[in-house]
Amino acid sequence: MSAVLELRGVSAAYGPFRSLFEVSLTVGAGEAVALLGSNGAGKTTTARVASGLLAPSSGTVWVDGADLSGAPAWRYARAGVAHAPEGRSVFATLSVEDNLRLSFRQSKGRAGVGAALDRAFELFPVLAKRRHQLAGTLSGGEQRMLSMARVMVDAPKLLVADELSLGLAPIVVDQVYDSLQRLREAGTALLIVEQHVPHALALCDRVVLLGHGAVAWHGSASEAPTAIPDKVFHQA
Repeated sequence: MSAVLELRGVSAAYGPFRSLFEVSLTVGAGEAVALLGSNGAGKTTTARVASGLLAPSSGTVWVDGADLSGAPAWRYARAGVAHAPEGRSVFATLSVEDNLRLSFRQSKGRAGVGAALDRAFELFPVLAKRRHQLAGTLSGGEQRMLSMARVMVDAPKLLVADELSLGLAPIVVDQVYDSLQRLREAGTALLIVEQHVPHALALCDRVVLLGHGAVAWHGSASEAPTAIPDKVFHQA
C-alpha cells in the first residue's frame, strides 16, 4: 500500500515548549488510521504537522511521495491534504447555502458550485433542510457538519479530522461517522484524531497511540482494545 502520508521521526515545538518527540506514522492510500491518546498527548499537534499548519522542528513529512517538510499549508492542500479542525468555523451571518457557495466558489470555480452543493447535501441531509437558515442559528452539531462539508466535498486524498465528535450528541456523532465512512468508500484516506475510541476503532484499520508526545503503541484496530489504557478508552 503506497503511503499518502508519512511522518518520519517528527519532533515539533511551540516556541521553547516541545510537544512531539520523534513521532513516526504512515497512512496508506484509502486507509483509515486512528490517532489516540490522553489529553495533552500531542494528537492535535500531530494533526497540525500532518496538514502543514505547524512545521516540524526535526524529522520529515512526506505527502504522496513528496517531502513537504516545512512547506506552507497551501502546498499540503494542493497535494490533496484537507484538515477538519476541532470546533466550529462557520460564517454565522450567512445562510448554510451561502457558507457552502463561498467555499466551493474558491475551490471549484463558479461552474462547479452546483454539483458541490448537491454533494454536500448528499453527505449531510440535515444541511439540505437548513440550507436557507443562518449558520449562527444552527445547533452545535449542525455547525460542525457545515464546517466538515466544506472540506469533505472536495474529496481530498487525505482528510485529517481533529476531534470531530467533541461535544456532540451521540446521534450526531453517528451521523458524522457515517459521512466519514462514505468519504472513505469514495477513496479518501483518513487520519482520525479522536477521544471517542469505539467510533474510531469501528472506522479505522490501524491505531497509533500517543503518550507524552511520543508513539506509545501502534497496531491493528482489532488489537487496540487490549492495548489501550482504560483512561484513554473511556475518556470520551
